[in-house]
Amino acid sequence: MHARTRTAAVAAALVLRIAAGPAAPAALATAAPHSSATRTAPDAEALRAALAGLPDADATAALVRVGGTDGSWRGSAGVHDLRGGRPADEDGRFRAGSVTKVFTAAVVLQLAAERKVDLDRPARSYLPALIPAAYGAVTVRQLLNHTSGIPAAELPGENVEEWYAHRFDRHDPRDMVVSATAKEREFAPGTAQHYLNINYTVLGLLIERVTGGPYADEVHRRVLAPLGLRDTYFPGDDPRIKGPHNHGYQSFPRAEGGSDGGFELRDVTVWGTTDSWAAGDIISTTADLERFVQALFRGQVVPEPQLEEMFTLPDPSVRDHVSGDPAVFSAGLSVTTLGGRQVWGKTGGRWGYNTAIGATRDLSRTLLYSVNATDAKGRDMNPTALKLMVATFGEPSEGRAPSA
Repeated sequence: MHARTRTAAVAAALVLRIAAGPAAPAALATAAPHSSATRTAPDAEALRAALAGLPDADATAALVRVGGTDGSWRGSAGVHDLRGGRPADEDGRFRAGSVTKVFTAAVVLQLAAERKVDLDRPARSYLPALIPAAYGAVTVRQLLNHTSGIPAAELPGENVEEWYAHRFDRHDPRDMVVSATAKEREFAPGTAQHYLNINYTVLGLLIERVTGGPYADEVHRRVLAPLGLRDTYFPGDDPRIKGPHNHGYQSFPRAEGGSDGGFELRDVTVWGTTDSWAAGDIISTTADLERFVQALFRGQVVPEPQLEEMFTLPDPSVRDHVSGDPAVFSAGLSVTTLGGRQVWGKTGGRWGYNTAIGATRDLSRTLLYSVNATDAKGRDMNPTALKLMVATFGEPSEGRAPSA
C-alpha cells in the first residue's frame, strides 16, 4: 500500500477513537488482557520518527512518555514558542482537556465506594433544585457513561473566530445545566450514548453537593495530593497556565488570502476554560498523568468493585446517538484495540493542546502525550498524535472503522 494511502487508512480508523477518546465495540470490554508472550519493548526508532520535523504546519511541540513493564521511553520536540524558538520544555505544563473527565469519574466512584453516592439513583435526588422533572430518571451511572440524553448547553460562537472573541467569557456550571435541561431530551436515558461535556458538568455539581466542598478541592484532596501530583491543578477563572509551559497555537483563516494558503497562526495559550470545568479544565504534565494512570489501573485511586465501572461499556444494544455505531464510552474511559491488544484511555483537546492517556489494563504499555496541535479541536486527528499512538501500540485491528 502506498505510504500516503496507508496513513490515511490508519487515521480513518482512529480519528473518532482518539480525537474523542479511544473506542471499540462493546464485546471488547470483557476480553482477556494481551498476552505477555507477545510483548516487546517500545519502538524507540518509530517514536523518534514520530517527533521528527517539529515544529511543522500541524504541531509546534510534543512531549511524550511511554512506559510500563515492557520498558520506557521519553521524548520531546519542537519549540517553547515560535517567536523565540528555544527548545520545548519537556517538563512543561499543558491543558489536558477532557482527560479531566477521568479525574471527575474517579471521585464519583470513590464516593460510590463510600456509599455516599448510588450509581443507580437518579441524579435529581442529589440536585433536586437544579435538575428538572423531565430529567428525573437520569441516573448517576448514565451521566458517567454519557447515556443520559441531556443535550449540550448553549454557548456563544459558531466558528473559531467567534469562539476566540469569547475566550475570556466566564461560564457558571449551574447556568450551563439550566441551559441544557431547558431543552427536550435527545433520547430516553440509557437507550443511546452521546459524548457531551454536560454530563460531567452535572457530575461536578453532584460532587459539590454530596461533599459540601468545591469540586477542585475535592479532586485535590482525594486524588492529586495522595498521589503527589504537584504539577496538576485546576485554573478556575484564570485563563493563564501557571509555571513552565509551551505555547499553544491555532490556525485561523486570514481575512485576505496569502502564499500560506490563507491561514495564520495565533498564540492561544491564554484562553479561559470555565466552559468545560469538571469536564475539561485540568492542567497537568506528562509525568503527573503517567503516575495517575499507573495508580488508577492498579486500584490505588478507585477501589474494586467500583473500578470495574471504568472498564465496562454500556449494554451492546446501546448505540451512538449520532453515528449509530456501538457505544464506546465507559465511566471516564473507553477502549480500542491497537497492535492486537486492548488500550484503555482518554484524550483531550483545548485550543493549542491535544493530550492523551492510554494504557493496556495490565500496564505493560502506557502512553502519555501532549501535542501542541495547530488545529487541536479539528475533525481530523493530528498527524503527530497519530504517529505516536501507532508507534506506541501498533496499528488498529482489522474491522469496521468508526465514522467521524
